[in-house]
Amino acid sequence: MKIPYVNLSKQYLKEKQKLLSIIDKVLKSGQYVGGDEVERFEKKIASLLKTKYCIALNSGTDALTLGLHSLGVRKNDEVITTSNSFIASTAVIVHLGAKPIFVDVKEDQTINPALIEKAITKKTKAIMVVHLTGRICDMDKIIPIAKKYNIPIIEDAAQAIGSRYKNKYAGTFGKIGCFSAHPLKNLNALGDSGYLTTNSTKIAKLIKDVRNHGMTNRNRIKNFGYVSRMDNLQAAVLNFRLKNLKLIIKKRRKNAVIYFKNLNKKYVFIPPETKKEFNTYHTFVVQVSKRDKLKKYLKSKGIETSIHYPIPIHLQPALKKLKYRYSNLNKTEKQSKKIITLPINQFLKKSEIQTICYEVNNFYENF
Repeated sequence: MKIPYVNLSKQYLKEKQKLLSIIDKVLKSGQYVGGDEVERFEKKIASLLKTKYCIALNSGTDALTLGLHSLGVRKNDEVITTSNSFIASTAVIVHLGAKPIFVDVKEDQTINPALIEKAITKKTKAIMVVHLTGRICDMDKIIPIAKKYNIPIIEDAAQAIGSRYKNKYAGTFGKIGCFSAHPLKNLNALGDSGYLTTNSTKIAKLIKDVRNHGMTNRNRIKNFGYVSRMDNLQAAVLNFRLKNLKLIIKKRRKNAVIYFKNLNKKYVFIPPETKKEFNTYHTFVVQVSKRDKLKKYLKSKGIETSIHYPIPIHLQPALKKLKYRYSNLNKTEKQSKKIITLPINQFLKKSEIQTICYEVNNFYENF
């Protein structure tokens, strides 16, 4: 038996006829860069999340880049964030000439609000929260801090489309919400895509302008911009797949329940889902001892796993070159040695998840 970590080929086979029809329709339309599908997607996301604006972009990374840019983050500014994230959340800060200020995390891997205020300086330009694995950060405690110091919040919600905190959606707590539609996401395109949400008319106008070279029209340039447009084809695919998002989230949450019921808590720590949370489980990350040996054992049983992320960003060679100094990231570093991501994709059978649980438990009970 082989249990894949993800199963994009199965998704394609299930959607093949409809996708081919969508691709054919878009190609016949002649609208490749920009178009009706892009505008339709923006309206659907804004409606779903109840925000004034959604701006379609070419990646979640560019959503963060343009988001920070629109907040005025420039050279020598500081942005508070976490180190246990995908490299993009820090890379965009560095590319803008600013400095990432890392604070440690809680047991559930989200930013520790109790440490944010201590990290604020006169150079702090933004607080970037990362809703890792589809779990929203403790916004009840973070928002008052941001308001106290008048510092905008930007949400890295790349992994959290559809996630809720007290019935409010990810991407709607801060000044800006940034999402990815990479093929591995719950709402996924056929390649790189992303989008950004905001209730600020000023920010929406600026980002719509700079995502397309800064071209107000064909011949007039108000701002030097970027090339960060979502293709009409990707938007068409996302419009189709958006119809199934609730079912995908429902299936992943059911899969999570099976894990919660069957994994031996004596050996496996699963961050609990509190009553105020509605997690969408983009990934299912648990914390264990002997992580690398477990990973190897599961591979021998045909079970694919991953690690998100084995090397915290502050320990990456790219950041070490900048000679920044960080301290008190003990929990982040300890978790990086314990975390392992188990399969949770919507195509898994109940029996397959039960098999994974059996093998994990068996490893700790017998080896």
